[in-house]
Amino acid sequence: MSLIEKILQREEFKEKPPVLIDIGASNSINPKWKKIAKYSICIAFEADNRDIDFVEKKSKDYKKLFLFNKIVIDNDNKEIDFYLTKFPYCSSVLKPDSKALEDWVFSNMFEVNEVKKFASIKLNDVLNELDLTYVDWFKTDSQGIDLRLFKSLGKNITDKILAAEFEPGILDSYNGEDKLHELMQYMDTQPFWMSDIGVKGVQRISKNLIEIYFNGEENYILASSMKTAPGWAEVTYTNDLTNADLFDIRDYLLSIVFALIDKQYGFAFDVSVKANEKFKDPLFEELNNYLKKKINNYLLKQKALKVPKSIIRRLKGK
Repeated sequence: MSLIEKILQREEFKEKPPVLIDIGASNSINPKWKKIAKYSICIAFEADNRDIDFVEKKSKDYKKLFLFNKIVIDNDNKEIDFYLTKFPYCSSVLKPDSKALEDWVFSNMFEVNEVKKFASIKLNDVLNELDLTYVDWFKTDSQGIDLRLFKSLGKNITDKILAAEFEPGILDSYNGEDKLHELMQYMDTQPFWMSDIGVKGVQRISKNLIEIYFNGEENYILASSMKTAPGWAEVTYTNDLTNADLFDIRDYLLSIVFALIDKQYGFAFDVSVKANEKFKDPLFEELNNYLKKKINNYLLKQKALKVPKSIIRRLKGK
């Protein structure tokens, strides 16, 4: 049995399972959750044409899986215009900024095929419907409204979220979208630290220029292999647990589980040491020993690489 399984089989998680939210799940729920799925309640959102509010799907993967066929928004509207684009994963409640997109090679992917009314719902209404009062891991890829959806939960919930994933834009893709710099500015004021970021990119050359000067469609594909400029980012934030009074032993254990999943062993060790002092539970001593071994193995690997002495002196401040 793995340590993650040992943690999640404790009584704390039988009484209060991890709650995971995935907005923009499409047909693939967050793959990071594979190791914790069978112990967790997953709430996923995928808009389509079916005339149902939500279904509790039977799943061999999750303890409970709820699939909502509605658009998640941050207001009380019961339906909303949804811009269906040429490339389905660019569809959004926000209108694509066609003028700003003209300069980028993927502009045609944002061409609007249809504007359709979809049923919509607020996250808090979903939680109330499911009789849940907390979220542990929040993940959204909402094409432009990630930050407002996170904030719509209210600080009584967001302050206790342990991990939050976003996919904000850097360039202008939608009118009025939540951008990366806005997300970073807001999260800097919250009890979170950025634990991961992956910047994705696209080529700055218009499709029209390729068609006129470089023989059109065939070279459009080739142009997509040129160097990219930053276009959007995949960002993960982790709760720093500085508001210690908000968190119990369950939260500390789950924070360690999430850190192990993201391979943030240093943070996991920091949380485990503090939790061991606070709760005196033998499992934290076991976690401490496991994490010390993990970190030591990493240090030994780095030592084998023979890090230059100049770098070591710099790190020591000499």
